Amino acid sequence: MTDQNCWEFKKCGREPNGTMVAELGVCPASIETKVDGIHGGKNGGRSCWVVSGTYCGGKVQGTYASKLSNCLTCEFFINVGKDIGKNRVSTGEILELLK
Repeated sequence: MTDQNCWEFKKCGREPNGTMVAELGVCPASIETKVDGIHGGKNGGRSCWVVSGTYCGGKVQGTYASKLSNCLTCEFFINVGKDIGKNRVSTGEILELLK
């Protein structure tokens, strides 16, 4: 899965020009430039768990605090952790970038 963004892994179609943009809108993770490059992703594509308004489990998710329990069991989140190992940027650091 190396360097695959969440929208590529999940095949949600919410990336810019994606197949589901007309119905569900563009995913905030796919356009959040403040965290571009984190964990090797494009925009928030490999730190989506800290970006508010992502789409998962059939609905738009809220803030980091409200969606964290879903993210901790997400296959993509787990795989990113395995891919990056000790090179992980902490969630606190990513949240600071988003301020």
